[in-house]
Amino acid sequence: MPPVSAHTASGSPLPSEVDILSVSRLNATVRLILEDGFPEPVWVEGEISNFSRPSSGHWYFSLKDATAQVRCAMFRQANAKLRLTPEHCARVIVRARVSVYEARGDYQLIADYMEPAGSGELQRAFEALKQKLFAEGLFDEARKKPLPEFAQCIGVITSPTGAAIRDILSVVRRRFPAMPVIVYPVAVQGDNAAPQIERALQTAARRDECDVLILARGGGSLEDLWAFNQERVARAIAACPIPIVSGVGHEIDFTIADFVADHRAPTPTAAAELLTPDQKQWIDSITAARSRLANLMRKALISRRQNLGWLEKRLDQQHPAQRLNQRRQRLDELELRLARAQRTLLRHWRARSENLLVQLYRHSPWQTVQRYGDRQHQLTQRLRLAMQNNIARARQRLAVTSRALDAVSPLATLSRGYAIVSRADDGRILKNAADARPGEGVVARLCEGSLLCSVDSVKTTTDEK
Repeated sequence: MPPVSAHTASGSPLPSEVDILSVSRLNATVRLILEDGFPEPVWVEGEISNFSRPSSGHWYFSLKDATAQVRCAMFRQANAKLRLTPEHCARVIVRARVSVYEARGDYQLIADYMEPAGSGELQRAFEALKQKLFAEGLFDEARKKPLPEFAQCIGVITSPTGAAIRDILSVVRRRFPAMPVIVYPVAVQGDNAAPQIERALQTAARRDECDVLILARGGGSLEDLWAFNQERVARAIAACPIPIVSGVGHEIDFTIADFVADHRAPTPTAAAELLTPDQKQWIDSITAARSRLANLMRKALISRRQNLGWLEKRLDQQHPAQRLNQRRQRLDELELRLARAQRTLLRHWRARSENLLVQLYRHSPWQTVQRYGDRQHQLTQRLRLAMQNNIARARQRLAVTSRALDAVSPLATLSRGYAIVSRADDGRILKNAADARPGEGVVARLCEGSLLCSVDSVKTTTDEK
């Protein structure tokens, strides 16, 4: 059969019977072909470029390698589940489906998951080391040391310039300013971090100058926290005789150090909160104890006074003067009756009166008076001795409480040679050298007295470095 010419009578190459596609229909058809050709998500590794994040919350970027690139989109519902934020030139692995953006006819990837390139290997290494140390018993609760009820000194192993040490020191200053803190400076990221952390743990154990250690670092990716997932660090933590609190990363971050440490805190701030007592609660407790002691003393004195009053009342009721008065009345009555009696009965009544006097002397109350006097003296001595003993014990407890209060008082810190520096004009405490100006007057409060000084120059921590 001879070939049919593609030209019409007018010279146009358009066939007479052909399905003419619109651009939209063509792009839609290409999209269906691509999506049918890749029914399963694909994993693509590349370097991010042209990253943008409009107000809608969707992410748009390109993945490229040395010779090619592809457009990508990651919608808000998917990127909200990620813990990382893409950066320009960052190398990542994405899971995506192949599609076409029909409005421009661009072939693109619709990503629903993203992770840094290489993090999968790190995760597998993390799980392998975790299983190994678990099998050796390094995670057992039985081998973990209890934390001190009240730490006398806290050691911190972290970067001296990171946010973690600032957060820890801020918590200590707020909750218990008298608590001494020793910082063992180390790198917390990079190839040198793990050896430095291991040496710091060994140094802290050798010096034995802290009751507890905080191993701290701010949050980050798995790569950023990898120093705390190394076997040498885990074994150094297990070998350290000092209790260790791990405060690495954020609450959702877990490292090998968290499992080996004696206690895990979700953040460095939480670790400082855990180990630092609340000074206000201590002061309130001492104040309450002093108040209870005063109340007990008052109640004891009131009780003793009541007992003494009761004894005095009983003594008054049984006093021999009462009986003497009664007998005197009886004697007066007898005398009146004797006076009215006849003379013939005078001798009889005189003999009877003499007989009564003999009986009265026989039943003399002076012995009873002497006995009750001795009893009163004994009770008075016992009461005085009991009051002295109670007052002595109360003074002793008050002295112990006062010494404990003096030990945590800021004045004790001043007595060791420290000073509190404040502005001379408004009295505001200076915590940073940058807050002072040359020529400005400052007041340095010492343990005894104060010094009025003038600032010649200001040297900040940055200047010292």
